[in-house]
Amino acid sequence: GKNEYDLLVIGGGSGGLACAKEAAQFGRKVAVLDYVEPSPQGTKWGLGGTCVNVGCIPKKLMHQAALLGSALKDAQHYGWNIAQPVHHTWSVMAQAVQNYVKSLNWGHRVQLQDKKVKYFNMKGSFSDPHTVRGLTKAGKETTVTAENIVIATGGRPKYPTHIAGALEYGITSDDLFWLKESPGKTLTPFVFNVSLECAGFLTGIGLDTTVMMRSIPLRGFDQQMASLVTEHMESYGTKFLKRCSPTKVEKLESNRLQVTWKNTDLGTEETDSFDTVIWAVGRAPDTKTLNLDAVGVKTNGETGKIIVDANEATSVPHIYAIGDITEGRPELTPTAIAAGKLLAQRLFGKSSELMDYDNVPTTVFTPLEYGCVGLSEEAAVQCYGSDNIEVYHAYYKPLEFTVAERDATQCYMKMVCLREREQRILGLHFIGPNAGEVIQGFALGIKCGATYPQLMKTVGIHPTCAEEITKLHITKRSGLDATVTGC
Repeated sequence: GKNEYDLLVIGGGSGGLACAKEAAQFGRKVAVLDYVEPSPQGTKWGLGGTCVNVGCIPKKLMHQAALLGSALKDAQHYGWNIAQPVHHTWSVMAQAVQNYVKSLNWGHRVQLQDKKVKYFNMKGSFSDPHTVRGLTKAGKETTVTAENIVIATGGRPKYPTHIAGALEYGITSDDLFWLKESPGKTLTPFVFNVSLECAGFLTGIGLDTTVMMRSIPLRGFDQQMASLVTEHMESYGTKFLKRCSPTKVEKLESNRLQVTWKNTDLGTEETDSFDTVIWAVGRAPDTKTLNLDAVGVKTNGETGKIIVDANEATSVPHIYAIGDITEGRPELTPTAIAAGKLLAQRLFGKSSELMDYDNVPTTVFTPLEYGCVGLSEEAAVQCYGSDNIEVYHAYYKPLEFTVAERDATQCYMKMVCLREREQRILGLHFIGPNAGEVIQGFALGIKCGATYPQLMKTVGIHPTCAEEITKLHITKRSGLDATVTGC
């Protein structure tokens, strides 16, 4: 009955790897089981999970490619002579990004080896509460037993299988970053942040890109900010089909894809042809092959996610779950990493510190970035009532935009505060260049319970966009014009 390992982690993504490496620091015997099921289009990748291979990392690099395209346009206003027209070569960018991702895959394998963590490239499923059966690609079976097991298998993109041709002819973010050739004229139906980010950089590198919106953009985010993000994208060339739902995808003789959709407002049926259709209909937890029912790990019947307590424990005492696969947690890499490390410290390092999921900052890497931390205005109103919150806001113009004569209509920030005496900051929202870098710094203050008067005592760095946050003084309630003028 002796278990082979002190800890077995199923899933080699950000959370799982962080947990395994942290446990190994305590001298424990640790193993990681990771297997990438190829996408329906046959795309597969190495160790490191979604973020490294088909998420944050390649997305941010391709976003950077698009920002450089904008910078080339701006450069002429600043005196640089750049031959027109400029041309982007997808294959050069893709190869460079893919090479970097492969270097990260290799780095993760080396780190596990250095920390003496055993790596199994196998698909895992539970045989009993302490035993996992691993299956290699070739069908070879290995049994692994462990005292503690952490499930960190994350999610995979969903396909709208009710739409004819969706699975056969569409791709997802799992495929986009590994394409060797340009996706050409692209349609991305449904509006999750990944679809806006992808549409943004595809437009930015010069591709004809259309987003199809059934309802609201960026569900779960502040809706005023979400509208500004999509307005900016529209003004920079991304096309939007609003209140439209796709009904079928057909392949034409030319190999192009003909998409048919319903326009809800007009009650009409419309069609157009595209080179690529990228589905972004959300993600589903990757639990199908785990055999959770057999060992009694409870999941949410609707979402399929694993139910965990504050200790990340499932309904089976020694089986834990972290990251995107868990119910009610933010689907973010840094939260999975932090939760994984803290779990390992509690299991093996005499710690009792729990992961705190409040005030987690995040950024949407659309052409004009949107960063936020804390509550949206809608959530604050819901929690405290509109009479009990004060919203300070400003439309500002980044100095970099002035000489380049760039439109700054959607550069906007707002701070949601409690109205009571000390005016604690509940949420901060920023749209503009380098939003992630801006919000990361302010996130510390808000995590520490910063108040509006404290922020007003913070000296800004001139001339920056972030400085405008330290000068917020106009409230929405006042009805005054919130446009920043001059220095």
